[in-house]
Amino acid sequence: MIIQTKDLSFSFQKGQLLLNKVSLNVPENSIYGFLGPNGAGKSTTIRLITGLLAEQNPGEILLFDKPLHGQLPEVFSEIGCIIETPTLYSHLTGLEHLKLIAKMQNITNVAYDDILHLVDLNHAKNIKVKKYSLGMKQRISIAMALLNNPKLLILDEPVNGLDPQGIIEMRLLLQKLNKEKNITIFISSHILSEVEKLCTHVGILYNGVLQFEGTMDALKAKNNNPAILIEIKNIDNHLSVIQEKFSDCIQLNQKELLIKLNNKEEIPLLVNFLVSQNIEVYKIQPQGGLEEWFIDLTKQVKKL
Repeated sequence: MIIQTKDLSFSFQKGQLLLNKVSLNVPENSIYGFLGPNGAGKSTTIRLITGLLAEQNPGEILLFDKPLHGQLPEVFSEIGCIIETPTLYSHLTGLEHLKLIAKMQNITNVAYDDILHLVDLNHAKNIKVKKYSLGMKQRISIAMALLNNPKLLILDEPVNGLDPQGIIEMRLLLQKLNKEKNITIFISSHILSEVEKLCTHVGILYNGVLQFEGTMDALKAKNNNPAILIEIKNIDNHLSVIQEKFSDCIQLNQKELLIKLNNKEEIPLLVNFLVSQNIEVYKIQPQGGLEEWFIDLTKQVKKL
């Protein structure tokens, strides 16, 4: 495992646990989404993993299958990390930022143009970062984290504040780094839809407790009963016949129905049924996914 924690707990005040026996397992070459709402303990976990907070007992942290504190600070020669908002100097250009970090970390023989090309900023390397968009600032920060050719990249909320285009660009960049450079990426986020599109593995943290960990496919398998939102014409004329065929059918408003099915194989059956009944359909939209599963999970935790 690239990152592994065993029963990791942490509290700033005695009796108030921010993390409660969190055991993470981040495989090599994965894109691991560390998911949870604000205040769940994600940033605290990252600070512990990177040695910015003192590790408390009980608990254990391993990087590259070795205890963290036996490797500090040498282990950071293999890690790139951005925690929260990166600090940039508005009067420096993108290239000057890279040269500054390389000098501070005593990194030599850096192929600056290659790194800038990788994050799609070669065209802006001589522009001062005060003129960069937020997405460009995030990408130059990642370029700075890539200077030491890391095996592991740790990013804390990297798409925060980005517009839809910026989020897409960030996703494509991280996928490229993972596939072409074989970099394991550990990314914390509260944006569920983006984690679902990007990550191969996921850990869900809520109230300091790891509620789920596994592959994205395993998570989807836990939520294998799809719900379908349909918009139809003259809903009152067709409601009874639809509910007779699909008993778990709820009318949401004057146009839409929410139908819960037993499995995905029933989706074409639903479509064929609507056609056979000459029901005019304006929309068929699958519901669910990671967002719905996460909401259901947190509701269950609150009831405990």
